[in-house]
This record gives sequence, C-alpha cells and structure tokens, in this order.
Amino acid sequence: MAGCDSCSSDKIEAATKQQKRVLILVLLINAVMFVVEFIAGMLSHSTALMADSLDMLADALVYALGLFALGRATHWKSRAALTSGIFQMILGLGILIQPIYLLSTNNIPDAFNMGVFGVLALIANSISFFLLMAYRDGDINMRATWVCTRNDMINNVGVLIAAGLVYWFSSPLPDIIIGLIIAVIVMHSAWGVIREAKSALNKDLE
Repeated sequence: MAGCDSCSSDKIEAATKQQKRVLILVLLINAVMFVVEFIAGMLSHSTALMADSLDMLADALVYALGLFALGRATHWKSRAALTSGIFQMILGLGILIQPIYLLSTNNIPDAFNMGVFGVLALIANSISFFLLMAYRDGDINMRATWVCTRNDMINNVGVLIAAGLVYWFSSPLPDIIIGLIIAVIVMHSAWGVIREAKSALNKDLE
C-alpha cells in the first residue's frame, strides 16, 4: 500500500510540474503579445486590436493565478478561478468604453497592421490552445485557462474580419463593432467562470 501511495504521489507531483511548465509558457506568450498588440492597436487606431490585447492581459493574469493555485486545495483553485473571472469582467467593461473615444476621433484604422498583428495573435493563441488542450477537462482552474485561450482565438478571427471590412469599406465602424463583440465575448466567458467558481466554492462549504 505504501508503495502504491508513493507511486500515486509521484504521478501527481509530475503532473503538477507539467502543468506549471505549460502555464509559465502560455503566460509568457500572452504577456509578450499583450505589449505588442496594445502598441499596434494604439498606432493603428484599432478598437479590435486594443480590445484583443486587453484580453491577452486578462489571460496572462488568469495564468498567473493558475500558477498560484497549482498544488493547493480545491477551494484555493476555485478562488483563483473566481478572481480570474472578476478581473476578466472588469476588463470587458473597460473595453466597452474605448469605442466612445475612437468614435469621437473618426480615425480610420490601419487595416494592414490590423491584419498582420491579428495573424500573429492567432498564431500565439493557437500555440497556447494546443498546449492547454490536455487540461480542458481538468480541475476548474485549468478549465478556466483553456476557455480563455479558446475565446482568444475567436477574438483573433474577429480582428481579421474587422481588418478586411475596414479595408473594403474605408470605415472605422467594422473595427468598433468587432471590438464591442470581443468585449461581450470576454464578459460572457467571465460570467461563466464566475458562476462555476461560486458553485464550486459553495460545495466546499457544504
């Protein structure tokens, strides 16, 4: 029995170390892409790019919280997921404010830059997505990280669609509309994470 317990403990420790390596890698990917995409969004006057960059920032913080919760008790993982969801909700609300400013300037975004950085972001998120896919049915903490990355890929496709429409119509409206859609996707995902985390916390208290 003692040998079995030791073997099981070693497997759990190895799995935790693997999760840690994956989370550190996707954290670095998202942190770098946040800086790159945010600067590109500002220079391009693109709501969609800046919204996507803020989503990258939210994800980086989700991964950081995931690292904090690794190897801890279930209620710590639920609390980390709840904190992640709340932060994503706040950022989603922040993204909604941005189009008001851009509408007042009436600047047409740079469609070429939107396309280039949209593709880079999609590649980065695709790498993160496949790295996290093995944990999509894991604990609430790891599921939250996978859901964030999946939504990011949807947002990246939205940025590319916005770039094409901005180029075609020479109008900032497609960019603003896609930016608002990204904000809604972020908030919807955040609400799902918050709801699941609260449910898990309530079960822990029972």
